[in-house]
Amino acid sequence: MDLEGMKNMGTVDRALRAIVGLVLISLVFVGPQTPWGWIGIIPLATAVISWCPAYSLLGMRTCK
Repeated sequence: MDLEGMKNMGTVDRALRAIVGLVLISLVFVGPQTPWGWIGIIPLATAVISWCPAYSLLGMRTCK
């Protein structure tokens, strides 16, 4: 399967995940400065690669 065939996230979904990921990661440096902010790497990474493993398991796609 080629890389395009693996994508299962649309543009809006990717943008929202990137924003959420960056906000969570920023919590490590500002605000409560909690290490839990590193969990933001997950939505940020899925936004970058346009593929969500949970969507694959559930048979979902938000892209065309």
